Amino acid sequence: MTTSRSTRLDVAADLLALLQDTTTEPRADLQLDALTLAVAADLPVLLWGEPGIGKTAALQQLAVALGLPLTTVIASVHEPSDFSGLPVIGDDPAVQGVPMAPPDWAVSLARAGHGLLFLDELSTAPPAVQAALLRLVLERRVGALRLPAGVRIVAAANPRSSAADGWELSPPLANRFVHLQWRHDHEVVVRGLGGTWPRASLPRLDPGRLPEAVTFARRAVTGLLAARPTLVHRLPGNESQRGGPWPSPRSWEMALRLVAFATAAGASKDVLSMLVRGTVGDGPGLELLAAMDRMDLPDPESLLADPAGADLPERGDLRQAVLDGVVEAVRRRPDKDRWDAAWTLLVRAMRTGAPDLVVVPASTLAALRREDWDVPASIEGLAGVVSLGRRADEVAARVAAGAGSGR
Repeated sequence: MTTSRSTRLDVAADLLALLQDTTTEPRADLQLDALTLAVAADLPVLLWGEPGIGKTAALQQLAVALGLPLTTVIASVHEPSDFSGLPVIGDDPAVQGVPMAPPDWAVSLARAGHGLLFLDELSTAPPAVQAALLRLVLERRVGALRLPAGVRIVAAANPRSSAADGWELSPPLANRFVHLQWRHDHEVVVRGLGGTWPRASLPRLDPGRLPEAVTFARRAVTGLLAARPTLVHRLPGNESQRGGPWPSPRSWEMALRLVAFATAAGASKDVLSMLVRGTVGDGPGLELLAAMDRMDLPDPESLLADPAGADLPERGDLRQAVLDGVVEAVRRRPDKDRWDAAWTLLVRAMRTGAPDLVVVPASTLAALRREDWDVPASIEGLAGVVSLGRRADEVAARVAAGAGSGR
């Protein structure tokens, strides 16, 4: 009887092994790309998502792909002393002090020298445990032990509405993480259940672009904060928002690091958007991304020097900013040749993009004309666009006046 039961369990084990035998494939996955880039940047990541959507499975696959041992710690079932350390009295406390002994999982990570520490169920950890986690997440210290540089930290949490006895994250703990919203992708799930999951891999950093990436990141962040000083530190007034990403000197430093890594890796703007907004919040993050777009705009002086060969941005808002910059450059240093070159640029912009983008800069440029400046022949191609724009403005003004008078 025992032998028969053992044989049946062996067969069941073989079946379970076959079910767990999966493979991976290269596949575009923005969530996974954002996660691996943050891990490469050595920043703690917090995955937010509903229960059962694969946060834990993603971490297991990530650990395997990166060749890192995975250590899972369920934060909610631990005491604060499990992270701050347990006092151990030695032979002479007055001389040696009382060291704080780390738990076994921290000792194992330290011995391995590297690994992926997964703090699960973070939103169900009570405030006392969250307070004990502060040094672990920021300084990588557990009691008297400092985790080696090769250890990366990733956490997972469920929204309070779907967490068992959930708590809001404390602002100090929340401000130490890159927050990523983890959602299931239908195609990824279907493909994965068929035995093939997306392959996680660290981003490939271009060694030749490292100095350039650092310079670009610093210019982007410092340029924005110099123009918008109120964004340096903005603690949300809402309790739930305080438990997410918000701007502080610490989170801006994290954002700067992410911009540098994304630039050196040639990461997509979608991936960078997820990371930046998950670090300083949606509003400040979008402002930073917009500032970075403006940094990539061509220099107005270069465009005026070679208007015929100008390469204008495709995006309407960026093209509008370029044209406005060109007209402003002419206004600051008016010159007949520069004025003519600006008209050549406007004609080129009209022929290669939306004509309505030319209306305002053309009207402004026309107002800069001096009496002794002949009208260039190229301006004739813009006459219809400018007059049409003016008529549209007059109609809009009449409609607004009529609405104001109550008619």
